[in-house]
Amino acid sequence: MVRLVMILLGVDYLRTRWRSVMILGLLSIALGAVIFTDALDGSLYFPIVPFVLMMLLEGLATLTVAWTGMGGQRKLRYVKGATFCLSALLVLFGGEHGNFVLSLIFGTLFLVDGALQIVAARVVRYRRWRLATAGGVLEIAIAIFFYQPYPDHYAGTVAYCVAFGLFFGGWNMILLAARVRRMAANPAVEGAANAAAQEEPKPADSPFAGAIWDGPPAPDEAALTVHVWTPLGTVKSQPRRQLIVDRYIAAVDRNGTISTGHAALETPEGVYISLYPAVEIDRSPNDFARTLRATRDNDVPGLFQPDYATESQAWCPSTQQVRIRNYDPARLQRFWENYRRDTTYNLTYRNCSSSVARALEAAIEGASARAWGKGGGWKPLVRIMTTPELWVAAQVRKRAATMAWTPGLTLDYARALSMLADPRHSGWVKMARFAVATMYRSRQRWRAEEHAAAQAREEESVAAERRTG
Repeated sequence: MVRLVMILLGVDYLRTRWRSVMILGLLSIALGAVIFTDALDGSLYFPIVPFVLMMLLEGLATLTVAWTGMGGQRKLRYVKGATFCLSALLVLFGGEHGNFVLSLIFGTLFLVDGALQIVAARVVRYRRWRLATAGGVLEIAIAIFFYQPYPDHYAGTVAYCVAFGLFFGGWNMILLAARVRRMAANPAVEGAANAAAQEEPKPADSPFAGAIWDGPPAPDEAALTVHVWTPLGTVKSQPRRQLIVDRYIAAVDRNGTISTGHAALETPEGVYISLYPAVEIDRSPNDFARTLRATRDNDVPGLFQPDYATESQAWCPSTQQVRIRNYDPARLQRFWENYRRDTTYNLTYRNCSSSVARALEAAIEGASARAWGKGGGWKPLVRIMTTPELWVAAQVRKRAATMAWTPGLTLDYARALSMLADPRHSGWVKMARFAVATMYRSRQRWRAEEHAAAQAREEESVAAERRTG
């Protein structure tokens, strides 16, 4: 999440506030330590009931406005609201059994995530795979801590979760402050060395400052476009359905042919980033496991496609598109000039999806500061930290970094980043507008019905007079 916050806010914004971010991180860790220590003896001084009631209200509020979201955002809000409500109800009415169930749920989440991270690191062998393995071991250790009853017999489950959240959040803030303290450019974006020589535009000078949109860009509106060919949408014959696998990894048709999909990025300025192997890689089931290794022996010559029209005509149109208004064409151009010098293709660490993800990060660097930074202050940081899509983008980025970027992950990542780069109205504003519009339409319908009824009565009266006359 640290690198993602650096990308969205930009180094200039964070560098002027590194001391405050460092202090907040230290306070968060200190508060987490106090809450964790308090829960060890099973006698909680932490105000658990008010906290749980706040969770319940947050969950209900999220469920109330969840329908105002779009696509994946709507699903995320429903999941978040249901999770908060279920956790709060288990604590309020479940007693000891509720705390036990919560411990099992949290422990299982940490266990599955840690095990998946270890397996992926061992299979792919990307850079820093040993560090990722250590992180997976830590998650499994936390899972064991939740599973076993010592020392409080599950009474401090919620307090432990709050404490761990404060620990990790504080640690991320400290890392963020330490990294931006002396930075001249953003290392989270490739090609930043070239960008450092140019002056960073102030958020208030951006045409996007303070802008809020009701939805994605219109078809005729200038915007960056992420094209995704999903694995299921590109199979040559009837696919063998495999849940999750054919969405995020690969789809297999009835002939055994594997399709991994594709991703590309296009801008109105003429930048088109679409990396493909110069010679088709053998993706038969026997050789597919070998090509997953992020090692130099799996590097092959690559080829950048000229434009979307040529690629879609030679293959097929993209099955999904994500469009973003708030991007920096100059940063993207500098990234592209640097990135295109190397045409190496690797199925795991340098493929079409990883190229698009890195280009997208370069294009939206500082986007949140541009959108929410009018007048300065802490609003940009507060807004992105309280936006659910930040957590989604961070989780997708983490999974891609510990495994590999795929078209499915790129699609989810682009959708989450589009909500952060192009701010939408809050759910309550959208709901209020819908309520007002509904009331207006109802009044219009009632007036029309009253007018029709009056006209019908008048016609009946005229008809009756004619009959009696």
